[in-house]
Amino acid sequence: MSEAPTIETIRELCEQYGNWGRWGTEDEKGTLNLVRPEHVVSAARLVRDGRTITMALPYDENGPQTGNLGRFNPIHLMIRDGADAIAGSSIRDFYGGVDKHFRGTDDLIIMPLQSGTQWDAPGHVVFENKIYNGFGAEWVSSKGALKGSVANACDSMVGRGVLLDVARARGVDWLEPGYAITGEDLDRACELAGLEVGVADFVFIRTGAMTRARAAGTWGDYAGGDAPGLGLESVPWVAERDIAAVATDTWGLEVRPNQTPDVAQPLHIVFITAMGLWLGEIFDLDPLAEDCAADGVYEFMFCGPPLPFTRAVGSPLNPMAIK
Repeated sequence: MSEAPTIETIRELCEQYGNWGRWGTEDEKGTLNLVRPEHVVSAARLVRDGRTITMALPYDENGPQTGNLGRFNPIHLMIRDGADAIAGSSIRDFYGGVDKHFRGTDDLIIMPLQSGTQWDAPGHVVFENKIYNGFGAEWVSSKGALKGSVANACDSMVGRGVLLDVARARGVDWLEPGYAITGEDLDRACELAGLEVGVADFVFIRTGAMTRARAAGTWGDYAGGDAPGLGLESVPWVAERDIAAVATDTWGLEVRPNQTPDVAQPLHIVFITAMGLWLGEIFDLDPLAEDCAADGVYEFMFCGPPLPFTRAVGSPLNPMAIK
């Protein structure tokens, strides 16, 4: 870009690549509308060995959150534990008097839905008082997302997955914070993988951010700090391929510091609010990258629906690559 991008740049990208009305005025699924049954059938044919690889971080107290943006790591509590079972009749009767020989344990989780590996829903980002497809921001209220909920994706997150290992394609263990990934970088990763990205694909972009944190032995400012990520220059590449979703191994998907000094997270505006593109963040792509490098196969069947939280704007998940 010849001039420093501004809010006007973002408005122009939204106008050029926006999908409002493309799938009807009431649409809430966005780019997941691109996934058709034939795409799922084709993806199933990619399974050769039955090998499964998770892309999720563990949901526990050792996660990357440090309180930035009000997010914290999951808190795991026991409602009933083994000591309660040993205590026997001194504990509350859970089974109406028939639990003399049977005892159970129960637990609960307290967590922000976007504190770990997660999807951003269309209702997650508000730009100029609108969310995706032109719905007013008031549709996301104290009751949750009455429009643009993550639950709209619960039956659609299955298809061809593609790993674009940008770090490996550039010959480095990780991209440095502040590195803006371009369309050329994504093309180079495609060349490494020996494939092309197509309609309805689920694209996973590895920057090596988690590799860097592991090498340092600490999350540091991983959650909320400077990071490599997609730059504004990548927008045409992403938009023109009509992909279903894109996810990265960083906390916010796009490059930090942002390229626009007058607006935060500009790609979230373009991708989520304008395009209705589903974004995934904090995906652990290191095990998948090692597997792909070992067998030379960078495509796979992907399955990773969100949990069906009613009216939520994000959700944890256990995304799976099946090869």
